[in-house]
Amino acid sequence: MITNTGGRTDTVQYYSEWLLNRFKESFVYSRNPLFPSKITRYELTPDKVDCVVFCSKNYEPILERLHEITDKFNTYFHYTITAYDKDIEPRVPSNEKSIETLLKLEHIVGKNRITWRYDPVLLTEKYTVDYHLKTFESMASQLSGHIDHCIFSFVEMYKKLSINMPELKPITEDQKILLAKGLGEIAKKYNIYLQTCATNRDYTNFGIHPSGCMTADILEKSNNIKLKKLKHKGNRKHCNCIETRDIGAYDTCPNGCKYCYANATPKKAIENFKLHNPNSPILFGEIKETDIIQQGNQKSFLVDSQYICQNLKLF
Repeated sequence: MITNTGGRTDTVQYYSEWLLNRFKESFVYSRNPLFPSKITRYELTPDKVDCVVFCSKNYEPILERLHEITDKFNTYFHYTITAYDKDIEPRVPSNEKSIETLLKLEHIVGKNRITWRYDPVLLTEKYTVDYHLKTFESMASQLSGHIDHCIFSFVEMYKKLSINMPELKPITEDQKILLAKGLGEIAKKYNIYLQTCATNRDYTNFGIHPSGCMTADILEKSNNIKLKKLKHKGNRKHCNCIETRDIGAYDTCPNGCKYCYANATPKKAIENFKLHNPNSPILFGEIKETDIIQQGNQKSFLVDSQYICQNLKLF
């Protein structure tokens, strides 16, 4: 099983103590977002978890204790650093601070386990095509040589965005071409492997590689492991990622990003954040008598389930 810690919320930034407690106690509960009375238990042990995948906009809260996970498990890290200021991402650290933290993370886990996510790419009166290209080049010049590669995607026009972000402007096909061409040229200039996320558009003529931000190939190369060649559903349309199990919860990220797909509203996320107990086996709320707890199916994707990774200390 591939464990995803950050697909539904920024677990690292706001729930690091809880996350570390879960790995210390070797299990976690995850509530089904579609059927809230159903809870799945996952074992968080090296024989049950092939790799732990992180996604965050701020790794600073977990850096000092990250070894508690990396010493025992294969890992991979997505670090989201975008062009936006507090008007779009109210509680996300500045680009300068984020880059500083990424370099600290690189020192701990190595650049081959880190992907820089420059997404979603969106347009407003302030955040224009030129603004993106200038900002991307500035960050690329600083991150070149410190990351394995970079992933970008264009914002998806969810219905709730018209309410949460009325200043958002639709991106035309011509603008997408301008952005893809410019990002591709910049990535080539700084020797950064650039690829898209969850799109069926072909931008290979701009030096941009096809979609797949969490593929078996990426996890294999970054951890020196071998995974079974299986066909995975992906997480959404046009997604080529390996199947994962997310242990977070929607409507719990206090970052307040206007474009967020994981929160119905920023207010609801703050309310749920107040219900968090770092010592609970579940991210927020309480286990009810009416809840149905079942053991998760944790099939291994490793070619040899007894595989011993040379990079780990405690297998």
